[in-house]
Amino acid sequence: MTATAAAPMLRSRGLSRYFGAVPALHGVDLEVLPGERRAILGPNGAGKSTLFNLIAGDLAPSEGTVELFGRDVTVLAVRKRARLGLGRTYQTSRVLGGLSVEDNLYLAVLGARRGHLRLLRGGSERAIRKRAREVAEQVGLADRQHAVAGSLSHGEQRQLEIGLALAPSPRLLMLDEPAAGLSRAERLSLTKMLLELDREVTLIIIEHDMDVALTVAEHVTMLHQGEKLLEGTPQEIRANKMVHDLYLGNTHGEG
Repeated sequence: MTATAAAPMLRSRGLSRYFGAVPALHGVDLEVLPGERRAILGPNGAGKSTLFNLIAGDLAPSEGTVELFGRDVTVLAVRKRARLGLGRTYQTSRVLGGLSVEDNLYLAVLGARRGHLRLLRGGSERAIRKRAREVAEQVGLADRQHAVAGSLSHGEQRQLEIGLALAPSPRLLMLDEPAAGLSRAERLSLTKMLLELDREVTLIIIEHDMDVALTVAEHVTMLHQGEKLLEGTPQEIRANKMVHDLYLGNTHGEG
């Protein structure tokens, strides 16, 4: 790899966020390389979603810096970070329930490319519609692309949310608990989809389902009470007694 290619896709330094006197996140250093699959794990209140919100620009840090794609974006707006190549999902649904699956994906592509919405004609319209259909197939909704999004099952809506983040072709994709509320079969399907994700897309995932997280991830960052507790491979995380006692339980501590 060249020096440029090996530079971190994401780097945070001393990243902190306080709500009053309470630290939701404190002094977190993080580096994620291009093509990496990283899981951010920890119990409720560990600071995982706060970290995501600071990286994406939904929150401003109290201290520290955020770099994306080699650029300091600490004070850059959410929309501008998205246009640089950052895509993410949220714990709460952002699906437009009254529109079709394809229209949801179409608007996701259009908004990211142009920064505002307007009617298109001709080749541009066809190209964006084509991209929307490709993403629908990628997230397993090819046969549901004309369905009204509000009529989808919970699992299908989670698939669509991932599709909305993927539609603009991000370089860095952040997924916030994508397996929440899914059945076992749906979780297996989600895991397969994430494993098949193109390596041109760097992936960071917050996930309470350890089977999903430790299957997809190559590197794991554990947060505890707003601070980085440790980092390691999934195998190292499974074998670590402290992690085993605090987070994973007996079934994940074996082997």
